[in-house]
Amino acid sequence: MPARKTLWFALALTIASASDAADKPTTPAKSRALADILTAAPASDWRDLDPANTMVMDLPGGTVVIELAPLYAPQHVANIKTLVHEHYFDGTAVIRSHDNYVSQWGDPSEDVEGSVPKPLGSAKATLPPEFTAPISAKMPFTRLPDGDVYAPQVGFSGGFPVARDPRAKTTWLTHCYGAVGVGRGLELDSGNGASLYAVIGHSPRHLDRNIAVVGRVVQGIEILSSLPRGTGPLGFYEDAKQYVPISSVRMESEVAPEKRLHLQVMRTDSASFAAVAEARRNRRDDFYVVPAGHIELCNVQIPVRTAP
Repeated sequence: MPARKTLWFALALTIASASDAADKPTTPAKSRALADILTAAPASDWRDLDPANTMVMDLPGGTVVIELAPLYAPQHVANIKTLVHEHYFDGTAVIRSHDNYVSQWGDPSEDVEGSVPKPLGSAKATLPPEFTAPISAKMPFTRLPDGDVYAPQVGFSGGFPVARDPRAKTTWLTHCYGAVGVGRGLELDSGNGASLYAVIGHSPRHLDRNIAVVGRVVQGIEILSSLPRGTGPLGFYEDAKQYVPISSVRMESEVAPEKRLHLQVMRTDSASFAAVAEARRNRRDDFYVVPAGHIELCNVQIPVRTAP
């Protein structure tokens, strides 16, 4: 075969091979398993919970641990700490379990006509609304690249899912699963922290910027989310026998060091957390046929562990 024909024949084979390769579906690499990411995460990618901002609530079903966020609602967090230090919550109860929404706790007598509410002690009865906070350099922000329908920007700040409006220069904690907010009435200053709730259902983001969110449950949310549902309006318990008693609420700083839980939360500005978010966004294990390629803010779970 002449040299010129040999050259064209080889070129044709190359093109055909390339075309065949293009027609064959490529198998994407499997996403990293969450367990592998957590195991490989260095110690520097974890942070200890601050005992001064960690609230421990004891219920019949177990212990619920809440991390407070003073940067986002400083006056409400300070008032809650005062209530805790003065043992206000001891002997109160979970009074509401609204299916796919929230569990709420506080003084049951507040909603009973003719009864005398439990004294607040040194805590304030009213507080100015802290539904948003000014964006500050003290607030780290790791932006989630996926879009959001409730805010111009969403991401994570110090272990909390947050939203931002750069034009208004405001930021706020979002109502993701496990978020802890302050119950209030129609008056904007009526929420003082004596009545709190935790999100136990699909994230009610429409509540964002309408209620002061003060933290999130980092351990024990299943205890609240599995409570019997209230049969009254909005999931309130109609019979006092249904109330779930709270034996005690303490700041972990009040607990002896040897009895503390010593929990750690993955730093949301770390490479390990970025890997967690990416693994959740593009799941390519044996079950998934089509990776979503996107993820909603509240679907990125923030890992928590007991300190080694």
